Amino acid sequence: MDFEAHFATKLSGLHEEGRYRIFAELERQAGAFPKATRYAGGSTSDVTVWCSNDYLGMGQNPKVIAAMHEALDRCGAGAGGTRNISGTNHYHVLLEQELADLHGKEAALLFTSGYVSNWATLSTLGSNIPGLVIFSDEGNHASMIEGIRHSRAEKRLWKHNDPKDLDRILSEYGADVPKLVAFESIYSMDGDIAPLTAILDVCEKHGAMTYLDEVHAVGLYGPRGGGIAEREGVMDRLTVIEGTLGKAFGVVGGYIAGSAAMCDFVRSFASGFIFTTALPPAIAAGARASIRHLKESGIERARHQERVRKVRARLDRLGIPTMPNPSHIVPVMVGDAVKCKWISDLLLDNYGIYVQPINYPTVPRKTERLRITPSPLHSDADIDRLINALSELWSQCAIARQVA
Repeated sequence: MDFEAHFATKLSGLHEEGRYRIFAELERQAGAFPKATRYAGGSTSDVTVWCSNDYLGMGQNPKVIAAMHEALDRCGAGAGGTRNISGTNHYHVLLEQELADLHGKEAALLFTSGYVSNWATLSTLGSNIPGLVIFSDEGNHASMIEGIRHSRAEKRLWKHNDPKDLDRILSEYGADVPKLVAFESIYSMDGDIAPLTAILDVCEKHGAMTYLDEVHAVGLYGPRGGGIAEREGVMDRLTVIEGTLGKAFGVVGGYIAGSAAMCDFVRSFASGFIFTTALPPAIAAGARASIRHLKESGIERARHQERVRKVRARLDRLGIPTMPNPSHIVPVMVGDAVKCKWISDLLLDNYGIYVQPINYPTVPRKTERLRITPSPLHSDADIDRLINALSELWSQCAIARQVA
């Protein structure tokens, strides 16, 4: 087989479909987010980032940076290896205690990313609980899908955010069958929010464990940033709460929170935890500082929601189609992969606005979109530039506008 020709042919297909992913080379500017420096063609230019998952700008918060500097000076750059081999750094212990408190749980367990925490936990539970059947929302993230697949446990899909369909499928299994229901609170591409209480009612009716991915909600919702489950007052009803440190908390890493026995079980059996180098102590210190700040401060969350409302209202007035949802994610619907990339390229090249196109397989074909994530740090002038640029490009690209 001519492997190089195969690679080239497959890549050519992505180019033809408008789905080839080009990474913008950007340098974030500490103290100036959402501004960044773009490197292209041997020169640099200033851009405004509109698609970051650093939702609250905590990646540049002075408390976070100071905590990371302090830990770096105390402990050095890395963790030295796995927590089993090199020891658990004190900053890891403090961060897990902070996370357990955030979610009202007995314990928490750190991973190197949100992807790994989902993959490792679901695969470990599925492969080590005899006869377990996992019931997965059909909209779940790739990391959850891969973890369930790797577990080789029986998997059943239920219709997205549909408690009645979940109830129907769970009813096919007797009380003696161990069950785990896996779902998300906020789905990152459509921005819709799961009906947590209704889902939990169904799960409790059938004696099922529950696994909630709060990746796009922690830090952003609830009185202390505990996520949608905290906002709805149902954290105590969940078996496992999974989250990330790399979005609203502004650093990197993933975690689970739950009972002490469950976390210890995953710690003891998950290869994705046992055999990987631990987070650097400075990262753990920064994450802890971010969590502690957002537990006490609601200013960032209030400003964030106000910016989201303003962007949505401006887009609506111009008839630029968005997917309605009750969250902070603003999907601007294009519906064509080539046009979506074209608009994204022009926004970056001609307007200094960075919004990455979202195409298949991240979203279904014909639902291609620009995923806009306003932050508390976007100014009115930033919003004006974004809205005016989109309006001009919408006309140039001859995409239909919504009727108000």
